Parts: sequence; structure tokens; C-alpha cells
Amino acid sequence: MQSNPLRIGTRGSALALAQAHETRDRLMAAHALSEDAFEIVVIKTSGDQIQDRPLSEVGGKGLFTKEIEEALLDKRIDIAVHSSKDMPTVLPEGLALTAFLPREDVRDAFLSPKAKTLTDLPQGAVVGSSSLRRQAMIKRLRPDIEVVMYRGNLQTRLRKLSEGAVDATLLAAAGLRRLGLEAEITSLLEIETFLPAVGQGAICIESREGDDATLALLAAIHDRSTQVRLDAERAFLAVLDGSCRTPIGGLATVDGGTLTLKGVVLKPDGSEAHESSASGPVEEAARIGRSVGEDLKTRMGPGFLAEG
Repeated sequence: MQSNPLRIGTRGSALALAQAHETRDRLMAAHALSEDAFEIVVIKTSGDQIQDRPLSEVGGKGLFTKEIEEALLDKRIDIAVHSSKDMPTVLPEGLALTAFLPREDVRDAFLSPKAKTLTDLPQGAVVGSSSLRRQAMIKRLRPDIEVVMYRGNLQTRLRKLSEGAVDATLLAAAGLRRLGLEAEITSLLEIETFLPAVGQGAICIESREGDDATLALLAAIHDRSTQVRLDAERAFLAVLDGSCRTPIGGLATVDGGTLTLKGVVLKPDGSEAHESSASGPVEEAARIGRSVGEDLKTRMGPGFLAEG
């Protein structure tokens, strides 16, 4: 263990801090270290500062990681804790995702004071979501529903819902649980009808390549099963050049030595969708991910997303 505190970089939202604290607590338990052995470093990202526009209009996923990755490269922090679903498929040179914590519930949660499920909402109801994937899937299942942009951190969205700004919203079940807000969930959307975002429910840790001391520290809390699933999902997303500007869902599951990946691509208005899946040995996770991505590219043809 290094003599100086290990500096953990994170965004400053309540959820991001909960994820950083979970990472620190796991490292403390794994190595019998005190809290003094760690320092939480809060870094404000471009994505945190832009609240008046959809992120899809100003640059996509990298907005939540750019400043944190700069701090990693400058050695102002030693590791960065991220929500895997926020991570671009291409990382800056010299950085890598070097550990994953055990994955939480991957499902989307439905929250509403007016209906028990998305299906039960009255015709013409208003649902708030900032995710193009959720917007497209809602419109796919309920074309009659009005979907409006709904930005802000998790607490802000809950407040808006309680004030009646919308009739319902969808949030990641994992985030609500990590903040002890599970009671806010009205119902859960099953993955058979509502495929989650790539990486949803998984915390990843980014560090500098070649930093062997940090890698050795992280190895004790690394979850191999989550990594294999994310290897497949991120390879799938990379083929489709996916970002938060693209309505894409994808989920890998592992049963014994077999990995199965299901993927979906939708038009932004939900009017058309293409699905694909593939299975194979877990050792071929990335190949399986790429094959599903290539199959979907063939199925949807050129210009599919631009026509939405």
C-alpha cells in the first residue's frame, strides 16, 4: 500500500459520491485499511454544468468523464469511479477500465403517483426522461404518451415528479437502491420488454495503464463476471458507434460458461426497432458483442437512425 492516501476521483452528485464511497469501503475491507488511507476528490464535469439542454446536443457521454480523466492523466487523482453506462467506448490513451464492482439490478424503474406501470398510464400522459433510449422505448410501447426532456440529478427529478411536472419518469433501479431510495420505485420494467442501457447497474474504475501498485490494490475488489458482461456490451456498442445520441439497449448475461448478449436499436420516435442476440463461451465476450452489433448494422441499414 502506498504511503499517501489513494485519491479517488468522482463527480459530486449524491449518486456519484455513493459509488465512490462504496469503492472506498470495499478497498478498506479488502485490505484492512482505515478511511484515512483514502481521499475522495470531487471533480465537476462539463455534463454536470450543462443543465438546460439535452447532452445529445452538446457532445454526449464524454461530458461526464473528460475532466476526471484529465485529472487521472495529470496524476491529480489515482483512480476514477464511474457509472459504466456513462463511459465512452474509446478511452484516452494511457487510461483503462481496470476494475468492476459486482453489478446491481440492471432494470429501469417506473416511478409515478398516478399509475402502477407504464401500461397503466392514461392516454396522453406525460413522461419525463432525458435518455434517448428510454424515450424511444416508451414511444415504442406507448405511442400515445408524450415524452418530455427531463434533466437534473436524481433528487431533482424526484422533486419534479412530486410537484406534478410530469405524470411519471423512469430511472435506473440501481441508482435508487444505492441511495436508499428503493421505496420510490412504483414498479420495475422487465428486460424482456425494456432492455437497459449498456453498462447499466455497473460501477467501473478507471486508472492509468502501467500503475501496477494501484492495479494490485484494485484486484481485490474486482468482479470478473461483471467485467466479462461489460466486455461484450461495450464491444457491441463500439460497433454501432453508440453514445447518448443513439437509442440503443444491450445486456449480456452469463450462465455457467456461456455468455448471451441481446441488443436493440430503435428509431428515436420508437416507430421501428431491430433486435439481435448471440451466445458463446465467456472467453469470447468481445467477439459475441461485435457480432450482435454487426448483425444489427446489417438489419437496420444505412441512415436508419437519421430518419427517426
